[in-house]
Amino acid sequence: MNPKQSDWYKQIWSLDIKNHSWVEDTEKQVNFIIETLNLKGNERILDLACGYGRHSLSFARKGFEVVGIDITKEYIEDAIKTAKQSSLSTTFLLTDIRDVTFTQEFDVVLNLADGAIGYLENDMENLKIFDIISNALKPSGKHFMDICRAEHAELYFPKYSWEAGSSALSLSQFEWNPEKRIMLYGGYTLPYGESTVKPEIINGDPIRLYSMEEIKSIFKTRNMRIQDTYSDYLGTSDTEKSLQLMVYSKKQA
Repeated sequence: MNPKQSDWYKQIWSLDIKNHSWVEDTEKQVNFIIETLNLKGNERILDLACGYGRHSLSFARKGFEVVGIDITKEYIEDAIKTAKQSSLSTTFLLTDIRDVTFTQEFDVVLNLADGAIGYLENDMENLKIFDIISNALKPSGKHFMDICRAEHAELYFPKYSWEAGSSALSLSQFEWNPEKRIMLYGGYTLPYGESTVKPEIINGDPIRLYSMEEIKSIFKTRNMRIQDTYSDYLGTSDTEKSLQLMVYSKKQA
């Protein structure tokens, strides 16, 4: 695959993402986060790179106060529409994460389905997301992120995978640039019952991946401490054999 241009994350998104198989796991993911972070229902939550609000809306339906941030206009418009239709008291803001200026306002900050971590133009820009997380959290506030793990990429890329949802088959292709610590990800969705052609993935999303040691260092310098890590939303202990990495951290009081 060829890497897309550096600002790819501003241009590729559409509501077609609703057809991806992994969207069907939203409720399971939200319930896992509530249990893992021991949330009571009165916490104020910031959902960074919230997409069309699938997690934000689920938390809101459960009584949480939620603010969702995303850079894609179509996503934010759809999230606002859904919230109004369901009479949910949520706030969705169309903005770049780096322009967020919240200071100690949230009990919980989320970066789910990558939450844009590693998507930006270079290492310096990517680290700004971690600054936003730390700044937005109240003392003793909690952070949860779901990202891809660098150690797995080093050991197992290139590789292909597929996942069968209820309405479509999702195909994925992964490659690794060890010098730049960049994963190239390409995806293809095959809806059931529709005619199709041979999938061809030419260009990939360039995403900076982090090792556990890097994450620990990043959080330590931002007064945050890792509480636990997982490799899936079933609570399985993290392992380099799993591409998925979930990290639960707390800001120190």
